[in-house]
Formats: sequence, structure tokens, C-alpha cells
Amino acid sequence: MPLPRRLFLTGLAGTAAVACSGTPADGVPGARRTAAADAARRLLPRHWKQITFRTVPPKPGAGDFFQVTGGGARGRITVTGTTPAVQLTGLRHYLKHTARANITWAGSRTDLPRRLPAPAETLTGRANTPHRFVLNDTNDGYTNAYHGWSYWERELDVLALHGYNEVLVYVGADAVYHRTLQEFGYGDEELRSWIPAPAHQPWWLLQNMSSFPHPVSRQLLDARARLGRRICDRLRELGMTPVLPGYFGTVPPGFKERNPGARTVPQGNWVGFARPDWLDPRTGHFARVAAAFYRTQDDLLGPTTMYKMDLLHEGGKPGDVPVAEAARGVEKALRTAHPGATWVMLGWQHNPPRTITDAVDKKHMLVVDGISDRFPHITDREADWGSTPYAFGSIWNFGGHTALGANTPDWAELFEKWRTKEGSTLSGIALMPEAADNNPAAFELFSELAWRTGSLDLEEWFAEWATARYGAADPHAAAAWDVLRRTAYGTTRADKWAEGADGLFGARPDLAARSAASWSPKKMRYDPAEFVPALGELLAVRRDLRDSSAYRRDLLDVARQALSNHSRVLLPRVKEAYDAKDTARFDRLTSDWLDLMDLLDRLVATDSRHLLGRWVADARAWGADARERDQLAYDQLSLLTVWGHRSGADAGLRDYANREWAGLVGGLYRLRWERYFEELRSALTEDRAPQKTDWFALEDGWIRDPGRLATRPTGDTYEIAAQVHARLTTAR
Repeated sequence: MPLPRRLFLTGLAGTAAVACSGTPADGVPGARRTAAADAARRLLPRHWKQITFRTVPPKPGAGDFFQVTGGGARGRITVTGTTPAVQLTGLRHYLKHTARANITWAGSRTDLPRRLPAPAETLTGRANTPHRFVLNDTNDGYTNAYHGWSYWERELDVLALHGYNEVLVYVGADAVYHRTLQEFGYGDEELRSWIPAPAHQPWWLLQNMSSFPHPVSRQLLDARARLGRRICDRLRELGMTPVLPGYFGTVPPGFKERNPGARTVPQGNWVGFARPDWLDPRTGHFARVAAAFYRTQDDLLGPTTMYKMDLLHEGGKPGDVPVAEAARGVEKALRTAHPGATWVMLGWQHNPPRTITDAVDKKHMLVVDGISDRFPHITDREADWGSTPYAFGSIWNFGGHTALGANTPDWAELFEKWRTKEGSTLSGIALMPEAADNNPAAFELFSELAWRTGSLDLEEWFAEWATARYGAADPHAAAAWDVLRRTAYGTTRADKWAEGADGLFGARPDLAARSAASWSPKKMRYDPAEFVPALGELLAVRRDLRDSSAYRRDLLDVARQALSNHSRVLLPRVKEAYDAKDTARFDRLTSDWLDLMDLLDRLVATDSRHLLGRWVADARAWGADARERDQLAYDQLSLLTVWGHRSGADAGLRDYANREWAGLVGGLYRLRWERYFEELRSALTEDRAPQKTDWFALEDGWIRDPGRLATRPTGDTYEIAAQVHARLTTAR
């Protein structure tokens, strides 16, 4: 039935409404459709006309809320909320609890009945915190620095659906620095040589490095500035806040020579990279650069109310600059450009110190805590940061590792307790995996923390998740997710980790390898044998629930994780055979190892988001000519492998971003292990010590010429996952 030609009103005074229909809500040609309605059209193209969105301002002090009603009639859903983004949060709540549908950043199910069911009763939700922050500083690199608008448009829709209202945006910051610093004696070409290529820019913006691996082009800077502006504008349309980089003193070499009287502090090295200099924030030179930076940023990306800055990140050196005075200088420059803006800082390692938080206006600061669920000694953030407002955060993923799981028991235990304790300054949540688009159950569960009150029953939550994720209750789906709840999602911070152990197929070959990345867990955080039954249960889910991308993604993730876990069982056996000089057993086990790598590569090749070729093609698409396309491909591939130059790789960065993707497992990772096993076998035959391999030379050579990489998925996920299950149950 077409919607009536009238302005929809609710009993809430001052409420404006726009129907999500093919004609304007009030029937007047040219009437504006809301941002929420536009998002619904993108997300639910067959059902968006059945949804009406209404906006109502929040009551003073009440914060964001939504309400969903159906009037008792199918196909007539009304969502009321304080902003378009909050309205989309209400829509997700309806999809989960009434329609049994699921939309995440990693798989969805939207196979809904022709006419949407009405909720049995009014659905309501209210945010328990004002800040719902999302994305890590490293996100642009490890997720994919070369995503275009089609990716970002959907990503922002999904983030709004899940209740976020503050999104970190790094895209376009390179153009801001490039234009700003030309006012202070630098030329176009030397600045483009100083600015890293996009995949490595997050660490430059953190003042960790510069000038790697190739200069950026003007066309690339311009294109990224346009994309950054588009992202920020869409966030504003949705009623969300872009969180942009602020200026805290990073300058290129030679700033003092070009600006007489300026004072800079050398910052030394960061994991093998020379850090940029730091301009003393107490000085007039700093104030002038900061003013130009914010003016340029406003012009290119538009102004906002939140700016992220981390002084002296990961080993920065203050020299003889008093840190408190430096913080006040940074704050003054921000307030001068944007009075009332909020300074956002990352809670990481020992930052921010009380020296900083006690020096500035706490009412306009927010610490996004990256280690709330990481270390058991963290119990009182009010004491740690002098009652500075902070957001409870999680980094369940480092470098884009494909490991499944999170410390969900800590979320259930700590968030509500910390939020409601006397004197609490917990003011939000901060979802900050180093790469996005993974761990969809963790994504949804963590997001809901900000929209619920009272205790969180994880057993009940995962059971409900299984039903909404696949569209209906199924005993095998419920059993699978109960296994996952108790294993990969049942870990806690008691062992001082927040992410799962990465697999050993991606490690530089070593019979004693305990992790692929230098700073990853050295052993499993749950019993891998208890994990395998989850795969069997998922395979047994009834046929009519297997058609969604949500099911296929979960099946792939669980099968991949089961194979990855088995690498930790198999490698010690290979070592035993080698140490015993049992060549027959060594040959059999190393053959099994390489066969499992081939099986893993075929499995992940069934999903487009697990293709190394897609990752490389995305980078190449931004190049203006063959030379630039090759340079951008190297930028992408180096980040996943050697990370940077030899000294950085040797200092621990190599394989930091390891992941189990098609083309990477079957390409570089298999090449390394096959080469290694061949040398060990020759050493056994010839009764000698194995020769050392220059792994960096091999890796760097491979990323410069990886051969043909598939850009389209092949094979059937279910069929190959069944092969994985058969192989692993036989192996045990």
C-alpha cells in the first residue's frame, strides 16, 4: 500500500518525519529524503519503501534514543531517533529482534519476507554513553588504504547501524600537510617525498616515520583529499562526527633552517625508522603552523568538533620541553582554531601520562582506551588519568590478523561495572581493532555495550546472535556458536592478551616458531581441540539457512581458524622428526604441512575479501601510469610482509600484518616453507647443519614480482570447509 500523502507526525512535539518511499514523505515534489532513508535504500533495496524515519531532538541530558513501531500492520515500520545514524541503529535493532536479519561489516543476511513483520511491541533503545568511537589509527593501512567511495559508503552505513557516532578519518590528511607546509619554506616535490605512500601513512601521522616507500604524486594527494571530504560530508549528513587528525608538531627535516628562530626536538628512531622532528608546541612558530594546518584542513575536509593527537607516541622524546607545557601549547592552538573542540587521545602503553591529562581542560578531552580488556592490572582509569573522560576500548586484532575471537567475558564483566561505579568518568566505547571488517560477532557484541544496561548474559547473547545471523533458530547453529563462545570468544585478559594467537603457516620458517608476528601470543589462548566441533556443527546447519553471505563468512572463518590452529599441533611433530633424523616421518609431515597450506589457500580463495589479488588491484587502481601503479602495489604488499626496509623488518615489523589470504598463503608463505623444508631435508641427507636463508631478500623479491594474483573468488566455501573438517578429524 502506498504511503499517504501527508507529513507523518508522532506524539512527540517538534518531531519532523520523512517517509522512506518512492515519493516525498509529504507528497510535495522536491521534498528532501533523509540520510537514514537513503542508507536504508542502499542496505535493503527490496524493502526500504516500507520504512518511515522520523527525527526528534533529544531531551536535555537524555542523550540519543530510538523507537521502532509497526502499528500492528506488516510492511509499515516507523523508526524514530535523534539523528539519522541513531535511526539506523534502531533499524538494526528491529532487524535483529523482529525480522531476524543481520548486516555487519563481514557478511550479512537480508533475505526478508516480502512485507516486513511488525514488532510485537514498541522497540526502544537509549545510548548509555555519549561517545561511541570507532576505528584505530592504523585502520587506513591494515584494512586497506586504497578503498574507494563504494567501500566507504557501505562502511559508514554499517557503522551507523551499529550505533557509532564518532569515526576516525585519516584519508586526506596527507593533502592537508602538503598544502600547509608549503607556507613554511617547503617545495611541492620535497614534501611529496617526505609523505609516505597511503598504506604507511598512519604511522607518519603518529610521528613514527616518513618517506617510505616512494614519493606520493599530486594526483594521488588530490584524489585522497576528495575522498576524505566525501567521507566527512557523509558522516555529517548522518549526524555523526568525523574525528580528524589535529596538529601536535610534526615537521619535515630542515624546519629550523627554513624558519629562523624555530625550535625542534629530534625524535630518534621507531622500530628501525627515523622519526620526524617535533616542533616545540610552546613557541610562536608552532602556533603559526597549527593555525595554517587547521585553516587548510577546514578548507579541504570541513571543520569538526573532535581532533585526535598523541604526543610522544611509542617512545617519542620530549628533550628539554616540559611535557605539561607542550600539552597546553597543543591545546591552545586547537582551541584558538576550534573553540570547544574535544582533544582525543589514545590510551596505549603508558599514554597518556597524568602529566598531560592534568595540564589540560579535562572537560574537552576524551581518552579512547585501547587496553581496557588487555591487562588485568587496569582497574581504575579515573585514578590513572585524573578523572579524564574516557571510552572503554578493545583492540582484538593487530595488524589485520585473521584470528577469530575476543575477550568477551571481560566486556560483560567490566563495562557496566566501570560505567556505573561511583565517580565514574567512563563516557563511551571505542572499537579499535587495528584492521576492520573481521570478527563480526565481536563487532556486534561490543557495539551493543553502549545501548544496553544491566548484566550481559553471554550464553543468551550468542544464542540470539546465531538465530539472527542465519535467519531462524537452528540447533546446530546454536551449538556451533556455543562452542565458539567457550573457546575463541571465551578468552580473558588474565593472560595479558586481547587478540588470538596467529597461525604458524604465516611465520618465517623456523621449527621453533611460536608466532608469526613478533608481538603476538606465543601459544593458543584456548584448547584448539575444543574448537574443531564448531566446524562440524556449522556444516550441519540446515540447507535453507546456508545461502547468506553471513553463513558463508562464518563457515570460512571457522574452517580457516581450525586449520590455522592445527599448524601449532603439526609443527612440533615436524621438529621431533627432524631432531630424531627420521627422514621418512619428516617427509610425511612436511608433505602434510604443505598440503594443508594448499587446502587453506583454496578455502580462503572462495571469498573476495580474502584475496591478496584484490588488495593489490585496489592499490594499482589509484595509479596514473604503470610506474605509479607498481609503486602503490609495492606499498600495499610490503605492509603485509616485510612492512618496511630491512632494518625495520629485522627490528620486529616483518609479518606484523600476517593474514591467511589466498595468494599470500599459497604464494609467499608456501614458498618460504617449501624452501625451508628442502634445505632441512638436504641437511639431513648430507649430515650437516642447514644453511641460513636471507628471508628478507626472498620476501622483498617476491613482493616486487608476486606473479599473477586472482582478483575473483573461486570454489565453493561449503565444499572446501567440509574437506577441512574431514582432514582435521582424521588428523586427530
